[in-house]
Amino acid sequence: MFAPVSLPRIAIVGRPNVGKSSLMNRLAGRRVSIVEPTAGVTRDRVSVTLSLQGRSVELIDTGGLGLVDEAQLKQHIEAQIDVALETADLILFVVDGKEGRVPGDDMVARRLRKVGKPVLLVANKIESYYDEVAVSEWQRLGFGEPTPISAKEGFGVSDLLERVLANLPEDTGESVPVDDEATLRFAIVGKRNSGKSTMLNRLAGEERVIVSDVPGTTRDAVDVRFERDGKPLLAIDTAGVRKKKSLEHAIELFAHSRSNESIRRAHVVVHMFDVREKISQVDKALAAYCVEQHKPVILVGNKIDLANEAGAEWDIEKWDAYIKQQLPGLDHAPVVFLSALEGTNVESMLDLLFDLREQTRRSMPTPQLNAVLQQAKEKLLPSTGGHFPKLFYGTQIGTEPLSLVVFVNDPRLFRGQYQRYLEQRLREAFDCPEVPVRLVFRKRDKVVLDDR
Repeated sequence: MFAPVSLPRIAIVGRPNVGKSSLMNRLAGRRVSIVEPTAGVTRDRVSVTLSLQGRSVELIDTGGLGLVDEAQLKQHIEAQIDVALETADLILFVVDGKEGRVPGDDMVARRLRKVGKPVLLVANKIESYYDEVAVSEWQRLGFGEPTPISAKEGFGVSDLLERVLANLPEDTGESVPVDDEATLRFAIVGKRNSGKSTMLNRLAGEERVIVSDVPGTTRDAVDVRFERDGKPLLAIDTAGVRKKKSLEHAIELFAHSRSNESIRRAHVVVHMFDVREKISQVDKALAAYCVEQHKPVILVGNKIDLANEAGAEWDIEKWDAYIKQQLPGLDHAPVVFLSALEGTNVESMLDLLFDLREQTRRSMPTPQLNAVLQQAKEKLLPSTGGHFPKLFYGTQIGTEPLSLVVFVNDPRLFRGQYQRYLEQRLREAFDCPEVPVRLVFRKRDKVVLDDR
């Protein structure tokens, strides 16, 4: 079974556009939340695990309180904020120190007074002496002395971290290493409304991301840590991807970029499809990017509980063949059909995650590797158009992905179809049939002894 990992939670709240996501990114040391001067960019609870002076904590960014959302998701966003407040051990109440107090700040303050959790008041956008002098006015909100910071410039952030550590619950000694390689990271990708957020919520054991019929609800990549049979995993939900020509504005471009970043971060990619719909150009582009990055992929046909609603009998064998036909670059990838909503076959998918990562860690000893390469060469040589190909030897240079360098007389003769042939022979020989093998062909010049 799987269960969420329990860490001290710090929730960042405030009205829209006070710099919550900028603070999140500053504390995380990387762009976790999308920062764009449009109210309502952050919709889900975006979380990241940080190490603060040796303590692991979960930092959670939330949507702006009091937001009127253009996609009619206000109720969903407010529900996500409610859960963040209820589960937080400490709340960072962020206000705009440059703009000053507005009714929206008072609304947030009234809501936080009812929560009964420790609250630290953070006056953001303090970028001059005059801004800092005016900070004391915020004490009237009733949350004590505010901490002046500039999330954009980094001013005051170290003082804020000291206050955060002083107000966290007592350390129980349980700590989850940040970016620990023992943690299996997997990205959940797919086009809009393929069921990614439903899958993440099932794994998290709670409503971590908004599930709505409105396409494109998720914009950020959302990280969720959990354990299965004592083994740590990190699930990365991503924004639903659509064609680049359909991207409306900067927020969509950031979300598209975030999906690609999530694939690069992951050890394994879970590529989800709605089995009621045809595989799209977006799916093919995602698959191509996974191939380009040499990522092991699980192809997941989701919503099998709804597959027969249209009346026609749904055929699992035909769909399996259809996926492989449409995504030829992933013909080695395993396929799972499941229902994220009902939980059908989700455990099987998790088993595959660990299996695929083990396959990407295979060792290929040089003598056995070269024996396989020579056997493959004796069975088939590349079509060269008159040139004579020579394959000398190869050696493994890395894992995750499995990476080899093969020395040949002319790398151009071995690329393309013959490269795919060698990759398949290596997968078969070293018991890693479902993961990519990265081959690098390198020219080795013929050695000529000086005859004198």
